Amino acid sequence: MDNMTYLIYTLMEPRDSKSFRHIYFTCFLVLYALLLLLNIWLSVVIVLERALHEPMYIFLCNLCLNDIYEATGFYPKFLHDLILDSYLIPSYMCAFQAFVIYSSGMCQLCILAVMAYDRHVAICRPLEYHFHLNTFSCSILISLSWIVPFIIMFFAVFLSNRLTVCKYHIDKLFCDNWSMVKLSCESTVTNDIYGFVFISLYIGLVIVIVVSYVKLAIACKASLECRRKFWQTCVPHIISLANFTVASIFDTTYNRYGSNDVQMSLLNFLALERLIVPPILNPIIYGLKLKEVRKRILKSCIYCIKS
Repeated sequence: MDNMTYLIYTLMEPRDSKSFRHIYFTCFLVLYALLLLLNIWLSVVIVLERALHEPMYIFLCNLCLNDIYEATGFYPKFLHDLILDSYLIPSYMCAFQAFVIYSSGMCQLCILAVMAYDRHVAICRPLEYHFHLNTFSCSILISLSWIVPFIIMFFAVFLSNRLTVCKYHIDKLFCDNWSMVKLSCESTVTNDIYGFVFISLYIGLVIVIVVSYVKLAIACKASLECRRKFWQTCVPHIISLANFTVASIFDTTYNRYGSNDVQMSLLNFLALERLIVPPILNPIIYGLKLKEVRKRILKSCIYCIKS
């Protein structure tokens, strides 16, 4: 078996973890349970309600599933570390965690791009909506939103794992690909180039989504009905995109080019914000803002109370 299997990395300990680890554990366990409850509930409502079997809601269901996938890459390991007060991770588990967290991040961005395309067609070309977004095209878009990030992150993690390691501490609460690269004592030129291409694609996709929504907002100015539809269905996408993108870009760029002068508590907050806030915020804002989803959720709540 490869000797790399036996490498053990150390992760950063949360501040005052000796004194407050039980409080941290309780808080993060509640957050994880809330995240699972909200996302599973919204997904089940969409799956069971035939009226919600439309492209927009199917994409939303995939967004919720991706939030669960991302959270499962972080919370169980972090809760395990807190309860045992041991912040060690085998190299193969570190690679797996980095793969899950960052493939889910790219997947979320891809799904938000597909949702932006869905809203553009629905508002600007309503008569062509079911032609462009039929069952086959939706299946292709969803498949690509999952498969492409998996392939990209597989090669990123593969390139990291082939490096010879000479350091064993990751200055973060969880593993990420670039932190693994920085443990190496050999040339990382290939990883640098691949990472630059990955970040460029990431930023390019964000720009495409932003331009799409700007054009959509301009197109909606002429019609009161379009403005109403834009406010109701597009604003949740924009909030999700803004929150996710700001935290992700800061975290990624700091990992590569950051200064040691920045407070570690701020860095941890920004790194965890992407893993904590969007998975909880997404089902809340979509559940409250989208009328059809809100109606079905209220209906399910009333049914649960009566039962």
